[in-house]
Amino acid sequence: MTKPSLLRSKSIFADKLYQQQLLHDVARTNKIPHFIDRLKETQLYPLLPTELDVFQVNLGYMCNQTCSHCHVDAGPDRKEIMDRQTMQQCLDVLAKTDVKTVDITGGAPEMNPDFRWFVRSCYELGKKIIVRCNLTIIVAHKKYTDLPEFYAQNKVEVVSSLPFYNADRTDRQRGKGVFEDSIRALKMLNEIGYGKPNSGLVLNLVYNPSGAFLPAGQGVLEPQFKQVLHDEFGVVFNSLFAITNIPIARYLEYLVNTNNYDMYMTKLANAYNPAAAQGVMCRNTISVDWQGYMYDCDFNQMLGLKLTHKNHISDFDTQSLAKREILLSEHCYACTAGAGSSCGGETT
Repeated sequence: MTKPSLLRSKSIFADKLYQQQLLHDVARTNKIPHFIDRLKETQLYPLLPTELDVFQVNLGYMCNQTCSHCHVDAGPDRKEIMDRQTMQQCLDVLAKTDVKTVDITGGAPEMNPDFRWFVRSCYELGKKIIVRCNLTIIVAHKKYTDLPEFYAQNKVEVVSSLPFYNADRTDRQRGKGVFEDSIRALKMLNEIGYGKPNSGLVLNLVYNPSGAFLPAGQGVLEPQFKQVLHDEFGVVFNSLFAITNIPIARYLEYLVNTNNYDMYMTKLANAYNPAAAQGVMCRNTISVDWQGYMYDCDFNQMLGLKLTHKNHISDFDTQSLAKREILLSEHCYACTAGAGSSCGGETT
């Protein structure tokens, strides 16, 4: 039986205000600087946006998986999905801006009934399209088995999470049988040409740690992933993104329940890197939730930290966005620790 989401189980960790308070309190109780103070020390506050390049759209929190570290708290019991009217508002914005990339995420975005229409519409606008696919959705039901062909037809860049290159660590984080299904899906993508040289079809994988520690460097991990996946399963891919776990939602619950929260936050704060802070994704990205509200990033979205002015897609205003100050809290330490972390991996 699939584990219920935090929201469905009425967990306190589904409460955005409770999470915000925990994040605020950790600096006081552990005597680490508030993130804003650390930015001030390194002359990076206020953190301001650069040119808007990535338009990230969350099509809903419904997913066929319930992963233990999911910062979205996605799962089969989450019914929030973006409707076509809101999607059209996003398309209207994309049509009148110079935004180059549409980053489509979820949950499993493919479970939204208007997913394919939205992708085709973005393709017709000439945008680069990224879909964050959990891989298992491709083999979950026969109505999804043609997704590799659909992705290829629309020149979609596929970005997929694979916590490790063996079944044990992957299944512990994502659910029993997930690794086997992921390998099946990767082989289907490879058959279409994804991940292969000169195909023009990009397949990137995402690694995030299974415990309360920072990821190793991409330069170390990527060759390991490529060798094992190729030698043992015949799977190829383009790049590996190493992402630091963000202390919100299910990962926050895990940290607190295992008595690792204070230690992890201290570790992140001690690893603060001002060079990484300059390259964080919130500076060139806007995140849109299933209702059309806008945020500086996907993580702020999950904490309910909306833009403070003109925060709905129907009120999209390029000048207002360019003049805003990015909203910050202690979870931002995760994106600025070590080599940095974003939806595209390291930032330095």
